[in-house]
Amino acid sequence: MLAKLLTGAIVAGTVSSWLGAAHAHPIEAKPVEAVMASFDIVETAIVTKNDTAVFTTRVRGAAGSDKPAATGKFEGSAVYAYVWPTSLNSDEIGFEKDQGIVALAVTFHPDFDDAAYGGRNRDVWHPHWVVLNEDKACNGGLKVTDIPEGQKPRVPPTWPKVPLLIDSPDYPTAFKGDAVEVAIPLSLLGGIQGASFDGVTAGLKVNGNLHSPLLCVDNVFKVASGNLSLPGKVVPGK
Repeated sequence: MLAKLLTGAIVAGTVSSWLGAAHAHPIEAKPVEAVMASFDIVETAIVTKNDTAVFTTRVRGAAGSDKPAATGKFEGSAVYAYVWPTSLNSDEIGFEKDQGIVALAVTFHPDFDDAAYGGRNRDVWHPHWVVLNEDKACNGGLKVTDIPEGQKPRVPPTWPKVPLLIDSPDYPTAFKGDAVEVAIPLSLLGGIQGASFDGVTAGLKVNGNLHSPLLCVDNVFKVASGNLSLPGKVVPGK
């Protein structure tokens, strides 16, 4: 489903087309001048090192240097993100089983906070787990999955109390020149070993009417594989 959606976006010109090797470890991508340098993925990887899973994406420019402009209000505001879609099941990150596509995202959004326990995070890049699903109302064809009013599904302890399948864990996140890196203890993510993954950079937008879908994928900047086929495999690091 997701591969089909983003393949359509490539054909439509939403993202630049590049077909990667089917079994790349890590996934390598050719630079594309039409993509903002800070979001032009050239390599993405997930490796395990000792007791940690390390998610890394390298770009053509300075990672994290471009951020969305503040609008002064929540509705209609923008989010920029470095994303690792994975083959993990949603129950492995604390939600109900089989809820959609599980992705780790490092985001920046200057108009609102969604940290765990009511904390502030609007002024820093920070990680989230998100569960994605198709929604034709979104320009990018995908949304962060809404929690319908009145429903109380299982959520992780660091769920930020918003009506979305989104988690706000406090994982170490670093920007180092052309790379963004997130380190997650394997004790919290045992299922990552051997999982499949891809790399995406994207812009998201909050619904101007604050209705479902609340948070849409609005613009896909680049997909590392070119077709979101999740060709990467999590392997032990050297």
